[in-house]
Amino acid sequence: MHPRALLDAAAELVARVLRFDHPADAIVSRHFRENRSLGPRERATLAETTYNVLRRKLQYEHFAASGSGSRERRLAILGFHGPRDFLRSALTDTEAAWLAACESVSPAELLDRHRHNLPEWLAGPLRAELGDDFWPLAESLLRAAPLDLRVNALADKRADVRKELELAGIHAVTTPYSPWGLRIDGKPALTRLDAFARGAIEVQDEGSQLLALLLDAKRGEMVVDFCAGAGGKTLAIGASMRSTGRLYAFDTSAHRLDALKPRLARSGLSNVHPAAIAHERDDRIKRLAGKIDRVLIDAPCSGLGTLRRNPDLKWRQSPKSIEELTAKQAAILQSASRLVKPGGRLVYATCSVLTQENEAIAEAFGAAHPEFEPVEAGELLAGLKVEGAAALTRGGASGQRYLRLWPHRHDTDGFFAAVWKRA
Repeated sequence: MHPRALLDAAAELVARVLRFDHPADAIVSRHFRENRSLGPRERATLAETTYNVLRRKLQYEHFAASGSGSRERRLAILGFHGPRDFLRSALTDTEAAWLAACESVSPAELLDRHRHNLPEWLAGPLRAELGDDFWPLAESLLRAAPLDLRVNALADKRADVRKELELAGIHAVTTPYSPWGLRIDGKPALTRLDAFARGAIEVQDEGSQLLALLLDAKRGEMVVDFCAGAGGKTLAIGASMRSTGRLYAFDTSAHRLDALKPRLARSGLSNVHPAAIAHERDDRIKRLAGKIDRVLIDAPCSGLGTLRRNPDLKWRQSPKSIEELTAKQAAILQSASRLVKPGGRLVYATCSVLTQENEAIAEAFGAAHPEFEPVEAGELLAGLKVEGAAALTRGGASGQRYLRLWPHRHDTDGFFAAVWKRA
C-alpha cells in the first residue's frame, strides 16, 4: 500500500477506536474483516499505530493541538508504527516539520500527565500506593506486553516444545516463574503450527498461569473455575489434574464459553464440563454447595492490569464503573465460597492493579467469614518450587499473604490473588 494511503487508513482506524463505543481489539478485528485485502504488514502497522495512540493519548493530543489537518491524522502520524522514512514520504513539508518539532521535545519538558498518560482518577491511587515506583509502572504500561505461551503439561514437555518452536524459526525462552510458560519474540502465526493444532500450546500470560498453579488442583478432585470466560485457566487446571476428576467451567456468558470449545477439543482433556449460569446464585451453584475441593474465582474486573495489551481500558473505565465492579466482585466471592467443602481451597483473583478490587475485597470477605482461614500465597508458591516466590507477594504479617504481580516488576500482566482454606 502507498504510504499516504496507509497513513489515511491508520487515521480512519484511530478515529473509529477513539469513539470508545466498543473494545479496541473488537474494532480492529472488525476493521480487518471489512478490509480483507490488507496484507500482514499493513495489518500490523494499522493495529500497532492504533495501540500506540491509545497508550500515549494524552501526550499525543498535547502535541496534536499545534499541528494541521484532522485530529485523527495528527494522532496517527505521532503514533505511526513503521520506518520513519516510510512515514515521512507520506507527509507534507509542513507535517514533516511539525513531527520533527514534536520528536525534539524532551520528556522532562512535559507535564506529568503527558508523561504517564493515565487518567487522573487512576494515576492518583497508583501514585499514592507505589510512591517512587509509580514512574517505572507508568513507563512499563506504555510498552507492548510480551507474548507468553503455556505448554500443555498433559501431553508435552516444555523443553521439547521449545525445541520444536526453534525448528520452526520461533525463538522462545522459559518464563521465570511459571513451570509451564514460554516467552516468544514477535507475533508469529501460531495457528499454523502443529504444536498449536494438537493442543501443545495456548497463548496465556505468565501471571494467569500462576493463578492456575496457585489453585494446585489434584487428580480426582472436584474443582470449579467460577468465572471461566474463554477457559485459559480452565485448561491449565485440567492439565494439572491430569484430565481426572471433574472440573466445572462456569460463566454467565454462553458466548465466552463457546470460545472454549475448540480449545478444549485441542487440549485432549476429558474432565472439563462447561456450563452457562444465569448469575452467581444459579441453582447449579446451590446443588454443589459444600462439595467442591477447590474453587477459583477470576472475578470480572476493570482489567487495568492488562493495559499493555488493552490500553483503551484506561479511557473506557471510570470511578463509577470500578464502584459497580467491586459490588459485583464481593457478591460473586460470597456466593462462590459456598461451594467449598471443609478443608477445601478458595482462590479469589483479578487482573487489576487497584487495591479496591483486590486487598479491600479480600479483607472484607475474610473479616465476614472466619470459617475461611487465610493461606500465605508465598508459602504455597515456594512449595510448588516457584523461584523468587516471596518477590511475587505482599501483605499480611509475613509480607507474603497475597499474590501481587506488576508489569514493571515481573513483566507479567498485573494480577492479584488471595487464598483461603475452609475450616
